[in-house]
Amino acid sequence: MISRPPIARARGFGRFEKAFVTALVLTGALLLFTGLDNRFLWQDEAQTALIGRTVLTRGLPYGTDGINYFSQEEGAEYGPDHIWKWHPWLQFYLAALSFKIMGPTTLAARLPFALFGLGTIVLLYFFARRLWPDKRAAEVAAVLLLFCLWFLILARQARYYAPAAFFSLWGLHAYLGLAERRPWSMAGFIMAAALLFHTHYLYAGTLLATVLVHGFIYHRGEIKRLVLACLLICVICSPWIVWLATLKYQEAFGAEIIGFAAIFSRLLDFAKQVAAYVFPFYLAALPLIVEAVLRFRKKTSFFLEIGFWQDLSLPGLFVIFNLAALSLTSPLAFFRYLAPLIPPLLALAGLLIHQSWRLFPPLAVLLMITALILQPLKGYLFEITHRFPSPTRSLVEFLREKARPGDVVAITYGDLPLKFYTGLRIVGGLTGEDPALVKQAKWVIIRRKASGPLDLALRDYYLRRLDLKDYRTIILDSPDYPHENRESPDVHPFSLPQGHPPVMVLERK
Repeated sequence: MISRPPIARARGFGRFEKAFVTALVLTGALLLFTGLDNRFLWQDEAQTALIGRTVLTRGLPYGTDGINYFSQEEGAEYGPDHIWKWHPWLQFYLAALSFKIMGPTTLAARLPFALFGLGTIVLLYFFARRLWPDKRAAEVAAVLLLFCLWFLILARQARYYAPAAFFSLWGLHAYLGLAERRPWSMAGFIMAAALLFHTHYLYAGTLLATVLVHGFIYHRGEIKRLVLACLLICVICSPWIVWLATLKYQEAFGAEIIGFAAIFSRLLDFAKQVAAYVFPFYLAALPLIVEAVLRFRKKTSFFLEIGFWQDLSLPGLFVIFNLAALSLTSPLAFFRYLAPLIPPLLALAGLLIHQSWRLFPPLAVLLMITALILQPLKGYLFEITHRFPSPTRSLVEFLREKARPGDVVAITYGDLPLKFYTGLRIVGGLTGEDPALVKQAKWVIIRRKASGPLDLALRDYYLRRLDLKDYRTIILDSPDYPHENRESPDVHPFSLPQGHPPVMVLERK
């Protein structure tokens, strides 16, 4: 078994540490919960909320409420019974529980996911503190995550991103306890991995791969217990594994995910996003800089120390396995898929910055300042403290005032938020319904920007089939900008975008 020499890890929970964790919680709550309902749910969030609402009424997550359909892949997410199988169900039950307590509101939809985001920030501190001998590295890592505004934006989404990050980190933390034979660590690991599977099965698979490889390298004495834990997780999840195997994922995205060129392109895109928004690649050069200083001072190289590589290996392996799995299976390199990788990446950043502090404190201070000022803090603070017009808000308010029960609304994109907030019959979008249903619509909304080929084709169909002389044009007081609260860094608007034409509604005369 390869292992580091015994080290004196930080123990106890002193007054300063209590104050640090308290400040972490309070600051995180302020950044995560302020203005959580300032913006309406966007398309993906509304899907979670709509499906969560069917859990309250029918006990299981369905892709329809009997009036509207909630697909964004032309119905590929469910079978003839309309039970949802595209995503694991935990996120829908979280939304349903929140709706049961608070009612079906924007705040209720997002609050449970923001709580998981806050929990992830605190958990990263304890994970890094257990992983490394010096708690200062853990403090640096936690502060980096606290002010990683792109992680906060992900955590403020009514979507599985924050729970996936939390359960991934919990699984890695519990594995460390299992390797140290701590009481209840196996139960904690099994619970974390099973909940991660029901959050997103891909990350559960990469978690098991990470701990098995790491255990084989560094904790061979515990490998039997580790293998047993992984087998128990597979047995517990086996009914859902069998059921999900019938999902026609390849039919929906087969042409996009197969092929070396496509896989390598996604890997490159993921790496670019990691470097741009989470872990600047200059941090990876820190070991080389520190090594050069050590050699100049004629001190021992830490490249030859087992402990240095063991410190890096657990979060590093998790990041590597996830990047490989995402590149192989993702239809596109969406930033949101990186959510569970952000805490381990910033754990690595915390360790590397702390190593530089030990040799040259000004360098560490410079790195921390650089990491923080690269975050879009001004834009983020404006977003969480202001409400500004949006296409969804203007359309919802208009339809609530003008539409009558029984009215049909046709829209090219953005159908799911309207379904959640108005309860009207909404056709169009990416559901795969017959586009000829536009003929039954009293209200027709043709968005100025297309998000993809499906709604672009639908917009062209509407314009060809409708005689605009039969409709009255109504202009709303909001620019028709795309994406709205979308979490992707390259398109997320922190304030009101300029230069877009206004939202237009067609009312049948």
